[in-house]
Amino acid sequence: MIDELHALATNKRGHLMALGIARLRRIAPQLLLVGLSATVADTDGLRRFLVPQLPGEDAMADLITVDGGAKPDIGILETTERMPWQGHTARFAVPDVYAAIKRAKTALVFVNTRFQAELMFQELWAINEDNLAIALHHGSLDATQRRKVERAMAANELRAVVATSTLELGIDWGDVDLVLHIGGPKGASRLAQRIGRANHRMDEPSRALLVPTNRFEVLECQIAIEANYVGGQDTDPVGEGNFDVLAQHIWGVACAGPFEEETLFAEVTSTVPYALLDRATFRRVIEFVATGGYALRVYERHARIAEFTPGWWRLRHPKLIEAYKLNIGTIVESPSLLIRLLKSKPKGPVVRGGMVLGKIEEAFLESLVQGDTFVFSGRVVCFEGIRENECIVTDAQKRDPMIPSYAGGKFPMSTYLAEGVRRLLASPERWEALPGEVAQWLRLQQVKSVIPRADEMLVETFPRNGRNYIVAYAFEGRIAHQTLGMLLTRRLERAGAKPMGFVANDYALAVWGLEDMNAMIAARTLSIADLFNADMLGDDLEAWLDESYMLKRTFRYCAVISGLIERRHPGKEKTGRQVTVSSDLIYDVLRRHEPDHILLQATRRDAARGLLDIRRISDLLSRINGRIIHKALSRISPLAVPVMLEIGKEPVMGDANEALLGEAAEDIMRDALGDLA
Repeated sequence: MIDELHALATNKRGHLMALGIARLRRIAPQLLLVGLSATVADTDGLRRFLVPQLPGEDAMADLITVDGGAKPDIGILETTERMPWQGHTARFAVPDVYAAIKRAKTALVFVNTRFQAELMFQELWAINEDNLAIALHHGSLDATQRRKVERAMAANELRAVVATSTLELGIDWGDVDLVLHIGGPKGASRLAQRIGRANHRMDEPSRALLVPTNRFEVLECQIAIEANYVGGQDTDPVGEGNFDVLAQHIWGVACAGPFEEETLFAEVTSTVPYALLDRATFRRVIEFVATGGYALRVYERHARIAEFTPGWWRLRHPKLIEAYKLNIGTIVESPSLLIRLLKSKPKGPVVRGGMVLGKIEEAFLESLVQGDTFVFSGRVVCFEGIRENECIVTDAQKRDPMIPSYAGGKFPMSTYLAEGVRRLLASPERWEALPGEVAQWLRLQQVKSVIPRADEMLVETFPRNGRNYIVAYAFEGRIAHQTLGMLLTRRLERAGAKPMGFVANDYALAVWGLEDMNAMIAARTLSIADLFNADMLGDDLEAWLDESYMLKRTFRYCAVISGLIERRHPGKEKTGRQVTVSSDLIYDVLRRHEPDHILLQATRRDAARGLLDIRRISDLLSRINGRIIHKALSRISPLAVPVMLEIGKEPVMGDANEALLGEAAEDIMRDALGDLA
């Protein structure tokens, strides 16, 4: 029985599980699988996941749907405080969140990131005059501490737990009678999953309050509430299996004994993730496990299996069984890197000296190329590169940051919610259901600029404070917008607009430069249609990937999962630094001598599906072809205020900074309103 099937089947853990099930089915042909889930979008895909897929057949498991149960009771937390224009902290609503906790028997307070969890926990304790028992739960905490919190919750010793997705699945405490969700849920299914932690009984409604942290998130929360009342779901489809996972599985099969290649191919392709795998590619993965690939075959340590008779393979040495057991799995932690500030640009691969400014998550650095600037520790620094486990920067001489470092939402907004937000935005008759200040903001946008239809994308260009901006309201999620921003800056550079930087959130992206883009468009030296042409996913994307560190870091994850690089060896464990050095060296060798290596292909597929969200950008560019509404403005528009406030912003850590941001927001809004202010 597989509980929460939707959460496993769509990722690498699920792909490894599917291969394991196929292996188990060969041992026990009468195996019966039952999948359970309350949040399914692709029902048929999960039904196929549970049964063998044979050539020419479309086998699906039987479906049992349980109807009934009380409808959830969901609302948006009412507060007398003004809704912020941007941000992810919800600090403005902390007193109201605390009051809701006091009224409840037991509450779960869900957030999207560990940063938000720590901040909300601290803010609640700061005003905890009644000394309520409030705990914290997220993945960075010690496992012993997490278990202690779970036991206390099960024993009804706590009034509230502030948690990330660590308590999203499988926590069925009947005494939880309220879920508070801080920030946009980013997905209808995710919200349903989290709301389901309250009143986990068929005959009682799950009660939840959503706490949007900015004005755009109000729209997102409204759509998510409507989706939950009609049963809307947006979990990912199963998708194609990863080559690195398949390589690990082949290694594991060999640990059990000799295997026949043709028989294993039939077994692997009986799973949904690998049903479309062709014979030639499977052979390439086999050869990778056997030698490491053409460029690495001279290194004996990469050889794990050997063909002892045509079509039959076995493990090269019994010691590889222990190595497999120590390295099995698909979860590779993303480390934080030290930021080292040098006085001048490094002249070679070896870096000595320099002041350490602190640590930054590697995921933020993956998309940067040399010369990009960002804000860290109150200063603007220039990215020079990554050396082993350190990010090397130099002083940016007070220039504007090109890439702002701020704590956004961990999850990008789902396509389902994005479509709903676009429809809500394009339907003024529905704005009455929104908070008054949000509805007024949208009406002001109608007056000062335009509200696009649901099938259109609005692009605004305007000057402000000596810069020139282009803002695109794509509503395709933070990851897609981040990639789109990188590609747009390259195109604007070629067009002569002299772009200086960009910023992206879930709803829009803004690029700023020195040249007057309104004048360039009027003179036809800059074309909005050409800027958003689908061909940007060709040479522009390839050139950026070649310059960035994203593929090198993604390759490391694939190399570890595939077994090419062992994190743990009998009697010895590699440090994160050692793993990074090893993978970087191998990556450079393969790029130079075997660019079509199977693991490099796996790396590019991983980046396209996850880190870059290429499919979503492709769908966007296709959807807006011929449907871009360009508005040339003389000043900023009301709709642009939230994304403009993200420029150069770091995580907001104190009330003083929050007040300063509030003043900046009012200043920008006065500029947007002009004669209406």
